Amino acid sequence: MTSAVDAAIVGTGPNGLAAAVTLARAGLRVELHEAAESFGGGLRGEAYFDSDVRHDVCSAVHPMAAASPFFREFDLTARGVELLAPDIEYAHPLDDGRAGLAHSGLDAACEGLGPDGPRWRRIMEPLVEHSAGLVEFFMSGQRSVPGDLAAPLLLAARLLPRRLTGGFREDVAPALLTGVAAHAVGRLPTLTSDSVALLLGHLAHGSGWPLPRGGSERIAQVMADDIRAHGGTIHTGSPVTGLGQLGHARAVLLDTTPTRLLDLADGRLPAGYARQLGRFRYGPGAAKADFLVSEPIPWTCPEVGRAGTVHLGGTREAIARQENLTVRGTPTDEPFVLVVDPAATDPGRARPGKRPVWAYAHVPNGDRRDAVELVTSRIERYAPGFRDTVLAARGTAAGDYETYNPNYAGGDIGAGAMTLYQSVARPVPRLDPWRTPLPGVYLCSASTPPGPGVHGMCGHLAARSALRHTFGIRRAPSLRPTTTTAPA
Repeated sequence: MTSAVDAAIVGTGPNGLAAAVTLARAGLRVELHEAAESFGGGLRGEAYFDSDVRHDVCSAVHPMAAASPFFREFDLTARGVELLAPDIEYAHPLDDGRAGLAHSGLDAACEGLGPDGPRWRRIMEPLVEHSAGLVEFFMSGQRSVPGDLAAPLLLAARLLPRRLTGGFREDVAPALLTGVAAHAVGRLPTLTSDSVALLLGHLAHGSGWPLPRGGSERIAQVMADDIRAHGGTIHTGSPVTGLGQLGHARAVLLDTTPTRLLDLADGRLPAGYARQLGRFRYGPGAAKADFLVSEPIPWTCPEVGRAGTVHLGGTREAIARQENLTVRGTPTDEPFVLVVDPAATDPGRARPGKRPVWAYAHVPNGDRRDAVELVTSRIERYAPGFRDTVLAARGTAAGDYETYNPNYAGGDIGAGAMTLYQSVARPVPRLDPWRTPLPGVYLCSASTPPGPGVHGMCGHLAARSALRHTFGIRRAPSLRPTTTTAPA
């Protein structure tokens, strides 16, 4: 690492890649360092059990990629990434065989919710109409005045009464909405979880909750293509153990957690800033299970099988009880589980008699229980006979996830608890949270605003900060495809 470069980036998850795309397109010499043997972070894919069947290692469904300002300008579709939106974006089965179905069309969703359809429409329709402004507000890290002021006002009108899941006449709609709120992976209900429910919930009726054809790794591939086309270099199997290794770079961007920054800085950070980083909190963990199955999941409610994402947790009250126990570190046998059968949306992911199934369970941080059995028993509750379809399985306990990716402290795949405070003041309360006190050193991970999700905005915003403060470049580069971009 002796050749001078303008920017060195540590970590090649979606934020590290987004930072590299932004800087390389500004005409800077960029290099990325990835400790693993393959790039992509949460966008990686693997053939776990069969060379013909690829599994998503981390993320599988991408509502934020479809909505993100970074990816909208980067234009995944023009680069050959086909985002497939299912007819039913997400589903939520209950014990008695009924299920909430979030159809992509708002009319169909409201019709399916019967007497609670009108209230669902009152919540979602104005948000869908102001979706661009709402996404801009969330994705800016709340550090700029939104162009559509109606969007945050609409959000406030729904959040301040603190009765988002109240007012429904039956139990299906509240469960359906609470399942989305649980994506906050924290205590329920809170202003943060309700905000997540409104953001992700309305996107289901707008840009959707799509799956990339062929798997999440397709997104990483086209980002890497663009970086290389603009002169960037990606080094895999290249761990960085200290900032001193990167002294040849004018700027260093770290797609890492605050804990990792403390390690890499090796005592160089000002004491006050270091203390603030040390107080950064991590959230509950995720236990991951991957299955190779012989047939589609035999859901009791067959329509659930049409959904891109399935939430398992029971009623609103049951989900809140389980998530709150998980936050307190109390393990249970009935965790909230997210399940994806990718071939239901992308049939090309399956082969005769073989198809992948992806699942996460929310568990206490550091939990080391068998993820396969934990998830299997939850799926069996709503799809009796699932166990008999399993050809092979592998699990990653929450406590082991950090070995796979150091950013997942104790299995926290969000790189930091999404409390109300940490949703806007991550990792520390600063107007420019991506910029550290060390000259030319920036954080660009999901531990910075706007937080978790495959949207690339943490990396993009950190790169914009680096362009201004280190390189004196104030005009943002275009992210749109050009004739110099390598083919996907």
